[in-house]
Amino acid sequence: MIRTRVLRPNAAALAAAAKILRAGGLVAFPTETVYGLGARAYDASAARRVYKAKGRPADNPLIVHISDEAMLEDVVRQVPPLARKLMDAFWPGPLTLVLEKSARVPGAVTAGGLTVAVRCPGHPAARALIRALGEPIAAPSANLSGRPSPTTAAHVLRDLRGRVALILDGGSCRKGLESTIVDARGRRPVVLRPGTLTGETIARAAGVPLAAPGRAAPAAPGTRHRHYAPSCRVILAPPALVRRGALAGLGDIGTGLVHRTPWPGRRPAYARRVRGGVGAYAAALFSALRDAEAAGVQTLYVETVPDRGIGRAVMDRLRRAALL
Repeated sequence: MIRTRVLRPNAAALAAAAKILRAGGLVAFPTETVYGLGARAYDASAARRVYKAKGRPADNPLIVHISDEAMLEDVVRQVPPLARKLMDAFWPGPLTLVLEKSARVPGAVTAGGLTVAVRCPGHPAARALIRALGEPIAAPSANLSGRPSPTTAAHVLRDLRGRVALILDGGSCRKGLESTIVDARGRRPVVLRPGTLTGETIARAAGVPLAAPGRAAPAAPGTRHRHYAPSCRVILAPPALVRRGALAGLGDIGTGLVHRTPWPGRRPAYARRVRGGVGAYAAALFSALRDAEAAGVQTLYVETVPDRGIGRAVMDRLRRAALL
């Protein structure tokens, strides 16, 4: 078993993390979306260690993280005009672009596909780590496969203690949901996974409407399997039922509730009310799922939100968490 250290991302910790990565090891690091479990993107053996540490299905590709656009040249074959426009608008930030991969990116990173998912993260510690290494980092979320994504270093430690050498503790992730993934190879953007950067915002920046994913759409990270699920059963609860206190069994010891609207009835064993708009709900969601699990909840009711804007990303995660 590996000894796992947790360090703040200062100069010494970043140098230690880069040394681990160069040796083929794994490092968890913060981004503005969720924490990532990183390996050298050009090292196929290291990428396979990421899959093993997470228990990740082999057909689920990784995202390649870069520190600046200059690093992109070795990752992709070309940068189409649409991709350039979106990069200029949203990088660094929570946008992942799917492009044709270069020969340097191993198939272990792309799940054998000919495309690569790549982004420039908005968190300064993430970019500092990539600069310290001097090359891209391949990283999915730093959790066991299928579990809620981690938004704090403590979440990472709970899942991956003994599986990762170092966790860089950059505090809580500001966005709280994974990046929006866009296929940017054509003339119109195709959203493959919704995120806090909405499709409407992407279309405005692109200057053209979104296109729907076709049958030949490339595999995108985090879209093919059950994800984001705590050990307890997740049931989606419409806001009207929450407001009326009409959810059966909420007084029982084994139930919990994550909600935005007032709850007038008897309190369940665990209750987490998230105040603010849908963006605040998105940022708190994974933490709330993990807290309910830690409280011993067996059945968790989670209030739904309108399936538009950021709410589209929230509902994508909730549907996958509730999938039986």
